[in-house]
Amino acid sequence: MCLNHFLEATSVITLRPHQNPHTKTLSPFWWEFVLPMAATTRALFLSCFHGGSDASGHLALRSRYPSMPRRPRSAVVAGEGAGSSGGGGDLEAAEEEEEKVAVFAVSGMTCAACAGSVEKAVKRLPGIHEAAVDVLGGRAQVAFYPASVSVSIGEEKIKETIEDAGFGAKLIDEEVKEKSILVCRLHIKGMTCTSCASTVESALQVVPGVQRASVALAIEEAEIRYDRRVISATQLIHAVEETGFEAILVTTGEDQSRIDLKVHGILDERSIMIVKSSVQALPGVEDIKVDTELHKLTISYKPDQTGPRDLIEVIESATSGHVTVSIYPEADGREQHRNEEIRQYKNSLLWSLVFTIPVFLTSMVFMYIPGLKNGLDKKVINMMSIGELLRWILSTPVQFVIGRRFYTGAYKALCHISPNMDVLIALGTNTAYFYSVYSVLRAATSENYMATDFFETSSMLISFILLGKYLEILAKGKTSEAIAKLMDLAPETATVLMHDNKGHVVGEKEIDSRLIQKNDVIKVVPGGKVASDGFVIWGQSHVNESMITGESRPVAKRKGDTVIGGTVNENGVLHVRATFVGSESALAQIVRLVESAQMAKAPVQKFADQISKVFVPLVIVLSLLTWLSWFLAGRFNGYPKSWIPSSMDSFQLALQFGISVMVIACPCALGLATPTAVMVATGVGASQGVLIKGGQALESAQKVDCIVFDKTGTLTIGKPVVVNTRLLKNMVLREFYDYVAAAEVNSEHPLAKAIVEHAKKFHSEENHIWPEARDFISVTGHGVKAKISDKSVIVGNKSFMLSSHINVPVEASEILVEEEDKAQTGIIVAMDQEIVGIISVSDPIKPNAHEVISYLKSMKVECIMVTGDNWGTANAIGKEVGIEKIIAEAKPEQKAEKVKELQLSGRTVAMVGDGINDSPALVAADVGMAIGAGTDIAIEAADIVLMKSNLEDVITAIDLSRKTFFRIRMNYVWALGYNILGIPIAAGVLFPSTRFRLPPWVAGAAMAASSVSVVCWSLLLRYYKRPLITQERQSYTSG
Repeated sequence: MCLNHFLEATSVITLRPHQNPHTKTLSPFWWEFVLPMAATTRALFLSCFHGGSDASGHLALRSRYPSMPRRPRSAVVAGEGAGSSGGGGDLEAAEEEEEKVAVFAVSGMTCAACAGSVEKAVKRLPGIHEAAVDVLGGRAQVAFYPASVSVSIGEEKIKETIEDAGFGAKLIDEEVKEKSILVCRLHIKGMTCTSCASTVESALQVVPGVQRASVALAIEEAEIRYDRRVISATQLIHAVEETGFEAILVTTGEDQSRIDLKVHGILDERSIMIVKSSVQALPGVEDIKVDTELHKLTISYKPDQTGPRDLIEVIESATSGHVTVSIYPEADGREQHRNEEIRQYKNSLLWSLVFTIPVFLTSMVFMYIPGLKNGLDKKVINMMSIGELLRWILSTPVQFVIGRRFYTGAYKALCHISPNMDVLIALGTNTAYFYSVYSVLRAATSENYMATDFFETSSMLISFILLGKYLEILAKGKTSEAIAKLMDLAPETATVLMHDNKGHVVGEKEIDSRLIQKNDVIKVVPGGKVASDGFVIWGQSHVNESMITGESRPVAKRKGDTVIGGTVNENGVLHVRATFVGSESALAQIVRLVESAQMAKAPVQKFADQISKVFVPLVIVLSLLTWLSWFLAGRFNGYPKSWIPSSMDSFQLALQFGISVMVIACPCALGLATPTAVMVATGVGASQGVLIKGGQALESAQKVDCIVFDKTGTLTIGKPVVVNTRLLKNMVLREFYDYVAAAEVNSEHPLAKAIVEHAKKFHSEENHIWPEARDFISVTGHGVKAKISDKSVIVGNKSFMLSSHINVPVEASEILVEEEDKAQTGIIVAMDQEIVGIISVSDPIKPNAHEVISYLKSMKVECIMVTGDNWGTANAIGKEVGIEKIIAEAKPEQKAEKVKELQLSGRTVAMVGDGINDSPALVAADVGMAIGAGTDIAIEAADIVLMKSNLEDVITAIDLSRKTFFRIRMNYVWALGYNILGIPIAAGVLFPSTRFRLPPWVAGAAMAASSVSVVCWSLLLRYYKRPLITQERQSYTSG
């Protein structure tokens, strides 16, 4: 029975993890990459399994069977179809109705195939949303909809179904889970510094229904986790706008897709009505909006039920061909906003220069040209000259029209009692402008008062600040360049194959790749890009996946293997059936992960946030004190009159010092120091196959001084092979392996699979059927028992034999020690209570493991190996790779305990693992690294995901984090040093000894340059090169 279950489990094709026909095992790349990405939501859903005293209690379980539509049409609400989408956190939020979760104790399960049988049986019930079974803990968790399954009999029906599958079941826990939490993203316009971001973040966090809000200044976006039963996305936008900033919706987080279509043709009222009614009649269509001016249709729909091509076909057929429809030609929304902002700043800068350059020339240049000086000094009204009048006229539009944005920003900031950079600019420029107006008007009304104006100060200040903001926005746009490159990987067009009823290809059609729908068959020619995630149904080739995974070598693909959208087909034609399209694709999920990482703040950023709260008020106070000190010193003869320039008096000199202090201070540089570096680092990491989940992970990784490695799949390749067989009794080797394989074929253990694969070599037929195994029992970590034909077969380790009352002869013990010394695992085979042979299985060490460990030691990082394998094998592998500290025969919870022990001793610990049993340790560690993309649960538990099985990526992750934080530290040194040195110089501390004073417009230019320099310094991370391990030990440079 278990053998049949196993074969059923490995042949499920709903998610299309197709088998290799020669091995009957799933494609390794499916487990290593596509399944983890598609199952992210499932891992989140199963996270409630954490807890308990046994090992399984700490594990989130992975479901083996995909969800299928379970609810009757009458039960459908807004969330229909969400069960199989891969929308990450958005998936849970797509349901408006209550979801009930019940946990059952299941007895009688002996292997993973049993768990799969239970799971499959439960999922066939109507109204089941998700089910997962823990074979180790003997538990099953089932999520179902009360609207579809009667609440009074729901649990009982599930219990009966489990019992019908041949297992015992008992309800042990139940809860009602609301599917109402969404994650919304808003683009926020008008933020200039950390103070602005803090204001918006604080305003959002106090809104009822908001669970968490994070605002990123560098990308000008807010990510809000909210309960849609309490508040809507529109209300969140309103909350942001009340703080004085403009908010534009990027996504509401609902589990639906949205597409903009361009309508070519006449759109009258009748056509609009026909289009609306036709589209709304399609299943899965949520909403349709029509913009007649732009000839634009915006349609929200459920991708599991319909797609963009269906929408276009319905619209064109409904209008009898009078209109044609295509994808609306517009760029990414955020890119549009950035381009618009760049355009606005560029136009403002150019207009500002048109007025400012003449002001500068009349005040700084023409005054030294005799002919022009006389003309400008000519009096118009009393003592007011032509030059003063011209400067007043030219600087006024700069101050009030072009500089209006600073007034608006300052007003809004003061309304919320959170002064920002706009307040400093407005105060500084207004002081200079209105004092100049006062001076000129006084000259116009006096016959002997000589005016001294600072019109050039106000206009040049605004021009330099606009120049700085323009350059800053250009630079910030480059920080997300890695994401843009990832998004550009998808091809523009795809060739879709048309099939007849018998499955024969009858034609092909080239379409926009955005129009691909699930289950489409796509033709990929040599040199072409794979247009969508899917699996190969015909053909064989090699595919270059380096742009997604960082794996440099092309990967062989044949029928049943999975492919990733955006990768390049090297040779041969492939026919690919699309499985994950649009936001569900692996590429889209990588982009989302990187975007989320860029939103996450590093703890070090709290330092800048604290400073920003008092920075602007402190600068205003210092500016007033500077003016007052110099003014009083001049009034009471505190310094010689000779210090005062001939063109001004003591009041004007003091005023210049005060304005310079106000405009030189720059809170922007402090606010941009961390997020810009984190943005570039996460993007660079993603391009090299290292997915870093935000600033927290980066900051922790750069402090790592101890790494705990799992053995199997981390230090070793993770694909054991049989290397030797020693028979202790006379019997035919083929017969021996028939008995062993018949028992082991029911086990999911990697060693069991290696034995079965080896046994197949003794048979010529491709799909050999092994003898039936009766009374099969699997003992985790020890071995298996079964009745095969007329023999009782036990396969396992030495302790399993002893516990089964089987005597282990000296010869067998010597063989085991000998194999362990070779870093091989000895598996004992007993038949009818007598040991008949020992199978030696080896999991080869990764080629560069020793070099990586040596390099890590040169980085002053201690390496420890923790494994569940026996001490002999563990010591042999540790010796081979160069790890001295080894912990063997460790259970999953013991791995986590070891990590905690190291942390208590003051170490910053990273855990590198690849499997479910590593999840507790990955969570416990300061930095969890899932290598080889591991399992979906390992990915959820990890802080850093290493998409290849390359150990060198561990070095890359730590090295990149160290170099990133070196940049961040230098950013803070510059930002703080600039203000600490710049403010005293602007205040005139050098003036008594050197007569050097900083004109306000120069101070403003310095302020603008400081934030640009911080962004540019962070941008240098774009040229990061991973360390090259060319010899056993190589010096490590942290710079």
